[in-house]
This record gives sequence, C-alpha cells and structure tokens, in this order.
Amino acid sequence: MKESYLTITPLGGLGEIGLNCQLWETAGGVVMVDCGLMFPDDAHLGVDVVIPHFGAVCAIKDKLLGIVLTHGHEDHIGALPWLLPELKGTRIFGSRFTLALVEHKLREREILDWAELCPVDAQTVLPLGDLTFHFFPVCHSIPEGFGLGVETPIGRVVHSGDFKIDPHPLDGTGTDLGVFRDFAGPKGARLLLSDSTNVMREGHSLTEREVKDSLEKIFARAEGRIVITLFSSHIQRIQEVFDLAREFGRTVVISGKSLANNIEMARDLGIAKLPPSFFNAHNGVPDLPDNEQVLVVTGAQGEPMSALSRMVLGGHRQLEIRKGDTVVMSSRMIPGNAKAVSKLINEMYRMGAEVLYESVHAIHASGHAQREELRAMFEAVRPELFVPVHGEYQHLVKHGRLAVECGVKEENVILLEDGLPLTLLEDSFRLEQKVSVECTLVDGKGVGDVGYAVLRERRILGDEGMVIVVLVVDSETGSVLHGPEMISKGFVFEQHYSHLLEDAKCLVLDEIEAARPGQLNRMQEGIRSSLRRFFRRILERDPVVVAIISEV
Repeated sequence: MKESYLTITPLGGLGEIGLNCQLWETAGGVVMVDCGLMFPDDAHLGVDVVIPHFGAVCAIKDKLLGIVLTHGHEDHIGALPWLLPELKGTRIFGSRFTLALVEHKLREREILDWAELCPVDAQTVLPLGDLTFHFFPVCHSIPEGFGLGVETPIGRVVHSGDFKIDPHPLDGTGTDLGVFRDFAGPKGARLLLSDSTNVMREGHSLTEREVKDSLEKIFARAEGRIVITLFSSHIQRIQEVFDLAREFGRTVVISGKSLANNIEMARDLGIAKLPPSFFNAHNGVPDLPDNEQVLVVTGAQGEPMSALSRMVLGGHRQLEIRKGDTVVMSSRMIPGNAKAVSKLINEMYRMGAEVLYESVHAIHASGHAQREELRAMFEAVRPELFVPVHGEYQHLVKHGRLAVECGVKEENVILLEDGLPLTLLEDSFRLEQKVSVECTLVDGKGVGDVGYAVLRERRILGDEGMVIVVLVVDSETGSVLHGPEMISKGFVFEQHYSHLLEDAKCLVLDEIEAARPGQLNRMQEGIRSSLRRFFRRILERDPVVVAIISEV
C-alpha cells in the first residue's frame, strides 16, 4: 500500500506580490490553485506582464485534474491565457464572477473553446482525485471570492485566499470564520496557508462602511464635478459610488475599457445595479452642469494609457480634468507606481483640481487582512502546520512569527519560496528538491523570448547608449572601400564630439590592418574591444559597440 501524501509546489506568490500559482499533487493527480500574473517593475524594461514558469505544469499536464480559482484578480487569473494553449480541454473552477472575467480574457484571445468553465458556489463539494474542495465565501475587494477547505489524504488543509474580516459588509458577503472553524474540526486543521499581504499593518482594516461614509461627505460638499478613480474590479466600491450618485442626483459617466466590461458583467450577474442616469464616455458625454456629474475612471496607478492619465495629459477625446474638479483616488498605491501617481497628482493641482488620496483621507479600504484579522483566522483554524503565502519574503517571515504567537510550534512554521515543494505525510513533512520557476516575461506577442540577458542589454543601452561602426571591405585585399562610418545613439552628441569619433575611426582602421582578409569575426571583435577600451579611458563610459562589416 502506497503512503498517503500531499505535495504543494508554489510556482509564484511566495517572495513577491502577484504571480499566485500552486500545484497540489497526490497519488490521484494534480490540481492547480490559481494562475496569476505580476505587473513589471522598473527593472523589466519594455516587458508587458510577468507570468509563472510553466515548465513544472507541462511536466504533469497528463495528471492535471483541473484549475481551482479563489477569485478574479489579475494576480490570481491573469496568466491563464498563456497557460491554456499548453493544456487544451482543462476544467477551470471558480465563482460566477471569476469565470465571467476568465471567459472575457479567453474570448479576446479566441481560445475560449480550449477550456471548460465550471461555476462553483458555497454549497459546492468538488472531488478532484484524492482532494475534495469546499468553497468558503470571504470578504475581499472583488465579488465572489473564496477561501478553500480541502479534504486530503493527510488531513484537512485550509487556504484562506485573499480575505479581510468586515463585521458588517455592505453587500452582505463577509468572511464567516465559523465555517472555517467547523471545517477544521475540534482538533484544528493539519495545515493553513494564509494571505500575508498586510501582516505588517497593525489592528483591523478599514471597513467599506467607513469608506462609503467618507465618500458621502465628499459628495455632500463638492461644488463641481467629482472624479473617482479606482480598480476596475472593485465592484462593491463602484456600487457605492452609483448609490451615492442616485442619492445626490448626479449623473454617472464612466471611462475605461476594463471598467465598462466589469460593470457590464456584474450587472448581467445581478451583482451591480446601475444608477438612473448612466453614460459611457466612449459613446458620448451629456451636457450637464459640473455639480450634476460624477466621473468614474480607470488610472488609479498612473498607467500611461488609462482614462485618468489621458484626461490629465490631453489625450482623452471626450473628457479632461478642469478647475473645480474634486478627484478621489480610491485605491492603494502599488509599490513602484509612486512616481507616476505623484506626477499625475501634481499635474491635476496645476489644472486647478483638488485631489484626495488614501494617505490623508479614509477613501480606500484594503481587501487584505491586517494583523488582528490574521490572528482571528489562526484562532478559527488552529493549524498544526502553517505556510504563509501571498507576499514578499519579509511578509512571510513576519506572518510566521505571528503564527508562533498564536500557538503554532516554531518548527511547524514552514517558510517556502517559489519552486520549493512541500510534501505532507500522515505524521511528518519534508521539503523536496527545488524546481525551476524562473519567471516568464511577456513582451508584446513574444512569450519567454525576452530573458534577463535581453533585459541586461536593454539596461546597458539605456544607461550607456550605442555606437555603430559601418564599413565595406574588399574580400580579397581587405582594403576599406567605404567607411568607416560612426553612428552614435544615446552615447554622445555627434557634432559636439566629432573629434572623438574621428579618433575612434583611426582605431577601427588599425584593427582592419591588423586582421587578415576574410577574418570578419576577428575584425568585429577587435573593433568592439578596441573602441570600448577607448571610450572607457576617454569618457569613462561603456556603450554597446556594434561593428557591421560587409565584404564585396
């Protein structure tokens, strides 16, 4: 008889914010939990998105039983369009709203037929091989998110998903810790995996009722237009704006493709109710007094092509920021976007608008549990083993320390990193050999063709520039028939440093004379090395040098 086991392999989400993706394997097969992406940072020059490395998935695709999604944020579903071509016919399980977002993504890529979308709800009991999934509704910043209770061969495992604890949620969907407690049983769960995003924030997160109260005060005192920018997936916050617009007699105008799509999906599913007077700016803007309008737009993170950025910088066809506007930035600033957002705020103040943002006004509530809420999850689940997930490494460490404060033995706190599999046995656990999980970079239609070597080249080009040497030589004699021409791109101003480039040409000719006819590779390498030494010595710069030599 084979030994019962559960091996959890994180492919992303442990050591960074985003890329959430795990493989859960037993003798009965493999289930993927979430399949998210991460947005690039300043080091990812030109990269559109970052997705997990799917080599480990392709290796077990014949054993894959399905993909279970906790909720519909991009960091949990965004990589699916790149994975599904490798896994045609895969079943994907999630809530109605989560699957509506997935369906829209796959339809845009014309790969909807490559997956089977299977909706689940709080009553669903889903057997997949040796694993049985239960879905626990949680309060988060997107509708219909789930925590997971999983019956496994080695005991009961709880995955919190992204959650917060709001005692009196506006939409009636809270995180019911009693459900988690009942699933864990009288002895507690064998393992808890829990969201670490806000572990460094003390106390409890702000509630949506507090946010709505703040927004109501803004509606009451604003004399001009109200411009609200937020995450397009935060349907609850959008509904709050719709309700306040109805209460204060304002017409809602929205702008942003993702915003329009998500509102339409939420309306069709009965999750959102439109206000009496509602317009999409794409189809025209009503001619109304400023004090009768509220604009809901994308661009809370300062994205260059978002509706708000185009309104500020003059690229929007229908809308612009103007004097007297009250701009409400109802979202948390993602690390790395601070400069772009600050630039946008400064421009709006120049244009005569008043800008309100999270750090000075209670206009945004995080969807992630803070320390006291995380403590309450420990008290409900009472895990024997604990793995912190969804966070940078410092978050994982501090969440592990909190687990010890809540009664988990220190030796039972397991700090995993991406690619480090954890195998649970009936009476023990072990760490397996690490698997390759280097992220895949997506640049346009290229997937994985831009690696870190290419990024290094891009960084050098941005820092030091390029010098291109072009010349034509006689294939028999090796004499120069044309050139050398020196072209500087991002290196020096050619007219100002013309004397320097003339000296460089002499070095090129010296290298040509030193090489024999037909030795193109040697000529190119000699020119490149000689010019790089020259530029380092004279200017203390190290540009990329490209020698283009043609033989005739």
